Amino acid sequence: MPVARINTRRAWSRDDVANLIDAVYRAQRSALLVPEDDRNIRYVEHRPEHFAVPSTASDKFILVEISLFPGRSAQAKTRLHRAIVANFGALGIGPDDVFVVLNEPAIENWAVGGVAGSELKIGFPLDV
Repeated sequence: MPVARINTRRAWSRDDVANLIDAVYRAQRSALLVPEDDRNIRYVEHRPEHFAVPSTASDKFILVEISLFPGRSAQAKTRLHRAIVANFGALGIGPDDVFVVLNEPAIENWAVGGVAGSELKIGFPLDV
């Protein structure tokens, strides 16, 4: 049940956007073992003057922010980072243009369908 946002500072084609979203989804599936069709991924384009990046970044720079339930191991998080970089690499985005941030709000800070996170029956393991 991760919530991901892909931030860019350039426009990508419709097909490229679908591929970026799929790259993050596949990384979540493989590294975090989230269920099939567990997609909550947004693509957001920013005007370059509204999105400061390192001077070494190219126009393909992407910031991926993912909020997820706490409980994943450091190894699972490392697998996620590496899978995102590899999947983006297949799309022609170099590792120096990929920045990933994971946020783990406490479970009581989530609610899905009006059900508090502490009461959710999520149906998949978090201790991966």
